[in-house]
Amino acid sequence: MLNFEFKNPTKIFFGKGEIAKISKEIPQDARILMIYGSGSIKTNGIYEQVKQTLKDYDLFEFGGIPANPEYEVLVKALQDIKENKITYLLAVGGGSVIDGVKFLSAAANYEGEPWEILKKPIRTLEGKGMPFGTILTLPATGSEMNSGYVISRRETREKLSSGGPGLFPQFSVLDPEVVKSIPKKQIANGIADAYTHVLEQYMTFPSSADLQERIAESILISLQETAPKVMAENFDYDAAGNFMWCCTMALNGLIQKGVITDWAVHAMGHELTAYYGIDHARTLAVIAPSHYRYNFENKKEKLAQYAERVWKITEGNTEQKAEAAIRKMEEFFHSLHIQTRLSDYTDDYLNTAERVEKAFTERNWIGLGEHKKLTPQDAYKIVEMSY
Repeated sequence: MLNFEFKNPTKIFFGKGEIAKISKEIPQDARILMIYGSGSIKTNGIYEQVKQTLKDYDLFEFGGIPANPEYEVLVKALQDIKENKITYLLAVGGGSVIDGVKFLSAAANYEGEPWEILKKPIRTLEGKGMPFGTILTLPATGSEMNSGYVISRRETREKLSSGGPGLFPQFSVLDPEVVKSIPKKQIANGIADAYTHVLEQYMTFPSSADLQERIAESILISLQETAPKVMAENFDYDAAGNFMWCCTMALNGLIQKGVITDWAVHAMGHELTAYYGIDHARTLAVIAPSHYRYNFENKKEKLAQYAERVWKITEGNTEQKAEAAIRKMEEFFHSLHIQTRLSDYTDDYLNTAERVEKAFTERNWIGLGEHKKLTPQDAYKIVEMSY
């Protein structure tokens, strides 16, 4: 097991009715900006709960954060923060809203051009970001209990990430009841996103960090077993709770400690979202199978372990089990009605590999993957395989 440090200061309020407790977590003299997305919180009861809980506060609002948080929109929110002398941020939404709030937390006191925070990138240290809390309405990204974020810039077709120890939410409310009002397509996205988050931290090579390996495998199994229950028409509170907690545990930092991680799938997937606007989770489902097939020799032992422990595949040699594991992963995505070929999402796919290679070359990416050896030319081949 590798050396590591681990600190996660986010306080979790899990369960029905927990929004009522957030007033005890925010300073009484705070000037709060509540930030949300398309406005669904006004139809599912969350908005009224927040307004009631914070009725004694100076509460301002900013709505309209899009599904992939856009820099151009967030700059307008940043202007509101300064004009209204905001001292506390409250994200009410899914990962996109929470990611947007993390960027705003980092940018609120930054002296330079805000995009520099992502372009350089600049890590936000403890005490340097504006304090914020979150109320999760769409399980998927795990952003409610980590300190990373990803922002898109439409005019340059870039999707970049940053973070830092100063960007953990002070608290996050996880109420499984919100899953009741989420469209099935978004639930499927959340399952696939969380599933791929685990794979990025797990699908490298066998390690001596047995507990991290077992926890990762448990999250994958739980997502597989929970998926049909949360995709069913009838709402199941317990299944929704398992789904929500899996998404959080998939990316709160726990399973990546002491092990080598990959994240090449996300790097390539972000480019597909930047070019085509394809849902983030679906770009991951497009890239992951090709990535594992392209890097089969380096990953076959872990793929075989995944086959044995997660899918209970016991027949065949290492290569046969590894191949079966990739097929089972694809079948799982298909069971969620998520396609795994780029051509399923756009007719304009033939030059995508070239675009990704060019983008990675221009950013001087030294190498992707767990060994940091994948080049822009490798990315070209992986993306081309996904057509």
